[in-house]
Amino acid sequence: MKTLVEFERRLESVGVVEDKPFVVVGIPAFNEEKTIARVVLNAQRYASAVIVCDDGSTDLTGEIAERLGAEVVRHERNLGYGASIRSIFKRARDLGADVLVTLDGDGQHDACEIPNIVNAVVDDGVDIAIGSRFVNEVSAREMPWYRRLGVKFITGLTNNLANGRVKDAQSGFRAYSRRALEVLDLNEDGMGVSVEILFEAQKRGLKVREVAASCRYDKTLEPSTHNPFRHGVSVVMSLVRRVVEERPLVYLGVPGTLCLFVGAFFGVWMLQIYALEHKIVTNIALAAITFTLIGLFAVFTAITLYAITRITTKLNNQKT
Repeated sequence: MKTLVEFERRLESVGVVEDKPFVVVGIPAFNEEKTIARVVLNAQRYASAVIVCDDGSTDLTGEIAERLGAEVVRHERNLGYGASIRSIFKRARDLGADVLVTLDGDGQHDACEIPNIVNAVVDDGVDIAIGSRFVNEVSAREMPWYRRLGVKFITGLTNNLANGRVKDAQSGFRAYSRRALEVLDLNEDGMGVSVEILFEAQKRGLKVREVAASCRYDKTLEPSTHNPFRHGVSVVMSLVRRVVEERPLVYLGVPGTLCLFVGAFFGVWMLQIYALEHKIVTNIALAAITFTLIGLFAVFTAITLYAITRITTKLNNQKT
């Protein structure tokens, strides 16, 4: 089957197609054989090329996508959503994509809305356009209450920690400019990559905008392969790890110093009792030792992480 990119290139050779942005649609997929065909076919209507990252699927996800003309990047085992996004980014860079659009392989996103987020990148100079489920409150109410609550909690946490103003930090429906593809340095393997991208965008000075988008949650869709609770825990842990690595002196050094003061307080209290009664109160002694050890560990860890961060930043600046 001829892909859309091959068709457009043939038309360009005879001067039929004007200069258009090279749009690549990337679809991370894990055991999505029941929905991947529809997602690929719909995406091909709006893309120059479609990439499917088969993240260690045990079904026919990859084979179906390949037969329909998509390029399939395969992971031998399930590495996680973040690893799939990294593989898609790499392949999109190799293809020279002007715009990369990512959407999920379970059919929740409407491919007809791809032009909306692509236009934000091409026409308005946005680096990352997010298809947000919360720009339109009517669409937001279609989301199950527990998902809506979880997304709002994670989004609020992300905004507070990354100085952001987005309404949907967990949307997988996004468009990335060529600049974003080149400068984003991603490390998360799991679902936390969505918020990692926002942290990186803030650090790199990338322009982020939300565009209204819908998302299907009806019963005709197959259940998501991602457990909502595990998804949420994974993202929160990613956020905690991220902020600790970014600002260790604040999030480890300050609490560690407070623990040292508390340990010192219990230590002085224990010595006063010993001086008056010539006995050691076990509970007070244990509290003094515990708080002191925790404080020392936190402070030394903060100093170490701060030094590593400074060295890494210096090396990155030298490379650029």
